Amino acid sequence: NHQQLSKHMRGSNGKYPSSDGNGEVAFWIAMIVNSSFGFNQGNPLRLNFGLDYKGNVCGGKHKDFNLRELELKYYVNPNQVYQSGLKNSGVKLINARAICLLDCPIPSEDSLNWVCDYPEGDIRLSLDDWIDMNYDYYADLTPELRNTSLQLQGPCYPVIFPSVNVYWTCQFIDRPSNVSLTHWKQLNGATINDDMVIDKSIHNSINTRSSVLKRYVADVGKSWPVLIVCGGLLPLFLSMLWLLMIRHFVTVMPWVTVFLFNGLIIAVTMFYYMKAGWIGNNAISPIIGEHDPYYHVSAREQHHIHTAAFLMTCVMIVAVLLSIAIVRRILMATSVLKASIIVAAKVIGEVHALIIFPVIPYAILAIFYMFWLSAALNLFSSGQVVRNDCNTNCCAYDLKVKRVSCDDCCGYSIHYTPHIAASILFHLFGCYWATQFIIACSSTVIAGSVASYYWARGESSATIPFLPVFSSMKLLMRYSLGSVAIGSLIVSFVESTRFILEAIRRRLKGADIMPESWIKRMMFHTSRFCLKCIELTIKSVNRNAYIMIAITGKGFFRASETASDLIISNVLRIGRVNVIGDVILYLGKLCVSLASALFAFLMLDTHKYKSSHNKITSPLFPVLACWGLGYVVATLFFGVVEMSIDTIILSYCQDAEE
Repeated sequence: NHQQLSKHMRGSNGKYPSSDGNGEVAFWIAMIVNSSFGFNQGNPLRLNFGLDYKGNVCGGKHKDFNLRELELKYYVNPNQVYQSGLKNSGVKLINARAICLLDCPIPSEDSLNWVCDYPEGDIRLSLDDWIDMNYDYYADLTPELRNTSLQLQGPCYPVIFPSVNVYWTCQFIDRPSNVSLTHWKQLNGATINDDMVIDKSIHNSINTRSSVLKRYVADVGKSWPVLIVCGGLLPLFLSMLWLLMIRHFVTVMPWVTVFLFNGLIIAVTMFYYMKAGWIGNNAISPIIGEHDPYYHVSAREQHHIHTAAFLMTCVMIVAVLLSIAIVRRILMATSVLKASIIVAAKVIGEVHALIIFPVIPYAILAIFYMFWLSAALNLFSSGQVVRNDCNTNCCAYDLKVKRVSCDDCCGYSIHYTPHIAASILFHLFGCYWATQFIIACSSTVIAGSVASYYWARGESSATIPFLPVFSSMKLLMRYSLGSVAIGSLIVSFVESTRFILEAIRRRLKGADIMPESWIKRMMFHTSRFCLKCIELTIKSVNRNAYIMIAITGKGFFRASETASDLIISNVLRIGRVNVIGDVILYLGKLCVSLASALFAFLMLDTHKYKSSHNKITSPLFPVLACWGLGYVVATLFFGVVEMSIDTIILSYCQDAEE
């Protein structure tokens, strides 16, 4: 037994091959440097809240003013908003004068309301007093300042149009108050344009793709308690429960898994229907807070949730049909599946640490994800606040210099450099690679522990470590980290390439420049199919390569070659067990992830995530994040059974070869 174990756990030269960890060290240094740039330049408040006329972020604490309670961006000059909606005016909305408020102002029913600039200079008011006065100190102005205000040059501006809070921006409603307009004309105020363009200008600004993406990222950040519960703790509990049940109820668990999968995917689809407004009255709305029920605003988030509901319908139909189709296969292969799971259960029963080992990579990934998410929020909001270079012919009264200034009436915007996009892409790729790497390390440790058990023939021996899991971890850290890193990098690279090509395909399709001839279309779709096949093949080869790394101690490429040769020469032995077993385990992982998504929907439906500050614009990204996290956690724990079965099969095949 000792000779067999030594032979199969060492290289051909009798020594363990060394592991070069320089690549992993360089990667983590790059991740830390990249994240530090985000922490230095970013401000997650920018993802939701806009900039005022001083370049301050609404909802933040600044040197001159504490705007933490003032989260809403309000455009004070309606004529600038109107001009920005005209095609050839040359005026852009980002240069319109904006201010941060606590709530959206509404016109008075019997007089004229005003919104004045932040109190400074000769205006001896605190910010709290200014808020209590409803932002209106027009009555205290000198005749000179009243005159400039009537010319829409500030410091006070009339409230003519009602407005509604749409994603923390006050959007004008194209229904000017007749009372306010009458008072404005009696004061000989400047002419105010009341065309419907004033409504569309702000609406188009709110619905730009970059604004929607920022809100989606902010949704994930604001829903961090949901991620912890539904993406971390719940899948941990469900995965361990599933492992315990499949150990004691082997015969019925395949059927339970199939029925649970169908029920969960239908339930998740129904929740998408509810948020899309197809069922009930719980559809998402871009309007925050109380508003006129007859006033409706459309947003990209609504279109996206409709698309997601449609896609989930298609996935649900296909999944239910496929689950019905595999029922006969499960009946035919129940005995084989039962035998393989019993063997895995026996191994887990002998090597007790296997059942709790996934908690270690789970904890590592949890810490990494918390750091990664915090850095991602800052990276997506990084950039420098700079004054725009505009040719707008406008003037505004400056309370500090005590005169009308026409030199600095341009607005502020966040300047993004090309390297920020590169940093975000690297950060996303780093997350995927780190996830694949931790999963690969977990799989290799499990394979090494099971291989120790197999080559010892299940006997107790002083040469077999008392705790094979920790011994396998030691071997991985000392000798095989480089091989595991290469394998996980290949999977990450292929998956990222496929994602980029798919994004290019969608953009070409949107630009209507797809290949026209049927031959080119066939080649195009064939290439997509081949790339997906390559990805699935590499994932399968990698898993078996990790097993051979643990068994033989070879490098990644030699272990992949050995595993492929064994699979090809024993395809009939391996195929029957692997196909059905992998399907059931895959459905089990999907059950855990779907349950995580379902509970995420329930948590996001509470009042906390519908209030003004913590409002989730759409449950789409938080639910998808919980879905993905649930699948990763399930992969870690289900890997105990999965890798045990595969390791026993490959060890037996190699044993038979020899």
